Amino acid sequence: MARPGMRLSARTGTLEVNDDATLVAATLAGRSEAFGMLVERYERAVYNLCLRTLRDAEEAKDASQEAFLKAFRGLKTFRPGAKFSTWIFSIAYHACCDRLGRRKRYSDAELPELADPNPGPALVAERRDEASALRAAIDALPEKYRTVITLYHLQGHQYEEIARVLDLPIGTVKTHLFRAKEQLRRQLAHRDDAPAGEAGRA
Repeated sequence: MARPGMRLSARTGTLEVNDDATLVAATLAGRSEAFGMLVERYERAVYNLCLRTLRDAEEAKDASQEAFLKAFRGLKTFRPGAKFSTWIFSIAYHACCDRLGRRKRYSDAELPELADPNPGPALVAERRDEASALRAAIDALPEKYRTVITLYHLQGHQYEEIARVLDLPIGTVKTHLFRAKEQLRRQLAHRDDAPAGEAGRA
């Protein structure tokens, strides 16, 4: 029998659930496909966090897989009432920190292009230029600032969630975010003030 909040499709025999907590409970009850649904729900966001932190696509992929494997193996330790998203992001971030501790060099990462419903050719070129400048500015940030920017602006998490993910006081999170914004603002302003030829070479 399906648990409350869980629906079993009569046609396909598959779970149809919108609630993370229900999927966690179903996984613990032996429904492995429920954890697969959690992976599908968060794999892109977890990968993007790992990519922003590690700045290496292959390492980000490995760190993401490692995070979900650790989450699956440690699911019994998941605290009822906690948010699964915060928990999995925390596991992923610490997996990235472990990898950063084992190496000292970084490789370039990609940021998503800025979306626009009906851009014209000139706007497309402008957006690409802005995205390129933003990518370079974020990549130049220290890792602790880059991660906060990723969680807050690119993934929309609140201060409290970021604090739990990074295991930092909320005040520190706010300070990191403020300093990250200031550094980005200075870098982008410097680029805008540079002569056209010089900006094009940046």
